[in-house]
Amino acid sequence: MQKSPPLMTPVLLAGCVIILVSFAIRASFGVFQIPIADEFGWARSEFSLAIAIQNLAWGIGQPIFAAIAEKFTDRKALILGALIYAAGLVLSSFAVTPTAHQVLEILVGFGVAGTGFGVILAVVGRASSDENRSMSLAIATAAGSGGQVIGAPLAEWMLGFLDWQSVFVIFALAILAVLLLLPAMRAPTASRAELEDSMGEILAKAFRDPSYTLIFLGFFSCGYQLAFVTAHFPAMITEMCAAIDPSGVLASVGVTTTSRLGAVAISLIGLANIAGTLAAGWLGKHYPKKYLLAGIYLGRTVTAAVFILMPITPTSVILFSIVMGALWLATVPLTSGLVAHIYGLRYMGTLYGIVFFSHQLGSFLGVWLGGRMYDAHGDYTMVWWIGVGIGAFSAIVHLPIRERPMAVAA
Repeated sequence: MQKSPPLMTPVLLAGCVIILVSFAIRASFGVFQIPIADEFGWARSEFSLAIAIQNLAWGIGQPIFAAIAEKFTDRKALILGALIYAAGLVLSSFAVTPTAHQVLEILVGFGVAGTGFGVILAVVGRASSDENRSMSLAIATAAGSGGQVIGAPLAEWMLGFLDWQSVFVIFALAILAVLLLLPAMRAPTASRAELEDSMGEILAKAFRDPSYTLIFLGFFSCGYQLAFVTAHFPAMITEMCAAIDPSGVLASVGVTTTSRLGAVAISLIGLANIAGTLAAGWLGKHYPKKYLLAGIYLGRTVTAAVFILMPITPTSVILFSIVMGALWLATVPLTSGLVAHIYGLRYMGTLYGIVFFSHQLGSFLGVWLGGRMYDAHGDYTMVWWIGVGIGAFSAIVHLPIRERPMAVAA
């Protein structure tokens, strides 16, 4: 009897740690919004634009780093990404003007691209067996949620006794430390049949396929919702949430201020998403991915609409964080798995990177629009409802996708 290939491999474990550290840093930026704006007297839109530019640079860099990995090896792409990430963080710690922060966030965004999903998921996907691929991608994605669990609270804790500049330098050292795991990042390139197709041929096939366009369009709202919440939710809770009952459950576990609740909310989203992403990986092995994606976007749309219609209280914040968290990055293993299933593994990183650019266009709009509308109206209500609308759009556009493998060259 032939033994099943192992699910947990050195490639998967190393990839999980790299994504965890990369996303712990990225997910913490919303915590820095008020301290940096208060120190320099900036409008909320100034730092929001810096984070928006970071997300856009991440999207632009994703297919570039994926192509570097496929052309020059995964490890070279990861080394370059980590070095750029660290440089962006260290240089940002010296920035004292909004323009300097906004320009330097380009480096940070490229660094996230080089150490994030596009490169890591492609390596994990190639190193996994067909029967384990969906769960392997889900586990690697869940590691990103693990980073979100620890990133925002860790940053908020360090800001209690360090200035934000020192925290940026510590984060730079952390991303450089993941390079010690590179010897484990070895994976086969592709099958012989896939190697016979050039990148240009595969890209041309994908661009002519309406399903690829629908995947691209559908991923936009994911980026909008996630980036807006990551960047603005802590500040939104700090200013709009009802006061925390000093005799309540939250106060008994150390959550005594709305500022602390904001950091905990981001952590709860990440914690709930570990379970949600793993569930999505399991479901993706047994059911059509396009219907699962449509259901996730519909769930996000309903959850966001109910939250903004109700009074914002500590209880509603906790409930929203748990429900939204279960749907948070559950789209990533399904979307990347859908790309791999339809178009093959050889250029999965580049193809997913291009789709991810749509995600980051949404991220840019969500973060930037949140800051602009806050400065104009004093709250986030309008930008929140825009997110509800495009979430419903994404639920619809996934339905016509033709979920079947595209033939590779003979």
